[in-house]
Amino acid sequence: MTMLDAALTDWSRAQFALTAIYHWFFVPLTLGLSFIMAITETIYVKTGNEEWKKLTKFWMTLFGVNFAIGVATGIILEFEFGTNWSKYSWIVGDIFGAPLAVEGIFAFFLESTFIAVMFFGWDKLSKKFHLLSTWLVAFGSNLSAFWILVANAWMNYPTGTEFNPDTARSEMISFWDVALSPFAINKFLHTISSAYIVSALFVVGVSSWYMLKNRNVIFAKKSILVASVFGVLSSLFIIITGDGSAYQVAQKQPMKLAAMEGLYEGKEGTGLIAFGILNPSKKIADSEDPFLTKIEIPKLLSLLSYRDANAFVPGIKDLVYGNEKYGIEPAQKKIERGKISVQALNRYKEAKIAGDTLAMNLALAELKETFHDFGYAYFDHVEQIVPNITLVFYSFHIMVALGFLFLVIFILTFWFTYKEKIESKKWLLRVALWSIPLGYLASQLGWVVAEVGRQPWAIQNILPVFKATSHLSVGAVQTTFFLFLVLFTILLTAEIRILIKQIKNGPKE
Repeated sequence: MTMLDAALTDWSRAQFALTAIYHWFFVPLTLGLSFIMAITETIYVKTGNEEWKKLTKFWMTLFGVNFAIGVATGIILEFEFGTNWSKYSWIVGDIFGAPLAVEGIFAFFLESTFIAVMFFGWDKLSKKFHLLSTWLVAFGSNLSAFWILVANAWMNYPTGTEFNPDTARSEMISFWDVALSPFAINKFLHTISSAYIVSALFVVGVSSWYMLKNRNVIFAKKSILVASVFGVLSSLFIIITGDGSAYQVAQKQPMKLAAMEGLYEGKEGTGLIAFGILNPSKKIADSEDPFLTKIEIPKLLSLLSYRDANAFVPGIKDLVYGNEKYGIEPAQKKIERGKISVQALNRYKEAKIAGDTLAMNLALAELKETFHDFGYAYFDHVEQIVPNITLVFYSFHIMVALGFLFLVIFILTFWFTYKEKIESKKWLLRVALWSIPLGYLASQLGWVVAEVGRQPWAIQNILPVFKATSHLSVGAVQTTFFLFLVLFTILLTAEIRILIKQIKNGPKE
């Protein structure tokens, strides 16, 4: 890979990361707040208490502001697949495009249609029909997330597809294998759980601000009760889905798992790092200790990864240089097999032009046998398959630590609100308020772990990121990067200012 290719790849990645990060500022609040609104409106319909209607309409206003601005970044994100990643789009368009098309045709239309009913139908529809529209918005927004996350999960675990050597494209052979793969289901459940936690923190934090200002106290208490229960349930659920996600990563992406735990050399009965500071001078093949200091829970990583406390968990060194004892091939063997696969594809094309059926069949058989390592052919040395260990490790552990902090906050805010003591707990109200940005931070770090952890792959084992870019000049990508940076910053600033203004105005009496 030339210096120019490397620069183009880095700037293309930076632009996509920029768009995805800004987009994810809007998505979690949409996913979680829609269900919180549906729950509070259900209580209103059941009790007839107008306080719950006022509460629902207030959070609905904040939802509307967030949803409107979030749509813009989402559209740009999808367009970037064609502008910046055209090689990727060509190779996997048949697979990647299907769930995105389903999302647009069904989920987004469902969500968008009933949003209008939800906002403008309060005095025009029956209570039950309006409640139905609110629930449909909630289900529609989360269904949209499902199909998008199915597409993303396929990049990490390509299944249900077959490579067509005539078109040099992957083609779908089973839609349901793609949509319902264990990797996709776990990714969806874990991601929406994190979004629900962000939303619950937002509602609890904003309500805590009202309590600190001694404004709209009844409204704030009701909001805290609903959001804290929603947050506790989401926090417990994310622990379950996190376990499932870790298991899937261990089976399908062992290098990502090793980076998440800073595990350089595998062993049986591997412990889980509860806290650690990485050794910055550590190299993959040397004998230095990977950590300057650490707190480890014995055997827990083996148990979580393979459901066996004494199981062998491969480390980075094992995956790069191999481990004969445990049957782990060195990456060099995969690189050699990948080159054989690429050569087989070239021979197939040449034989097809020449009309040599026998040579075509032989080349095709060799291609099918080696295609699972096709992408390794493009690496120059084995350590290129290792992601940024430092970034993945710290992102993962900070995310997990914040997740447990949020669970404690939800439990305490619920308990003291239920016991009518929340007014006197000023310290807890302040912690809840300042936890709003921490929720967004934890959610963003989850995406850092997921996306940086699978590097250098655009599609696991099949297509490296540096082979997926479009034929663009570095200058063009740099220009659009900074244009998007300015545009997205303006949008985010506008949303924050509008939200703050609405919050200061408070619920309408």
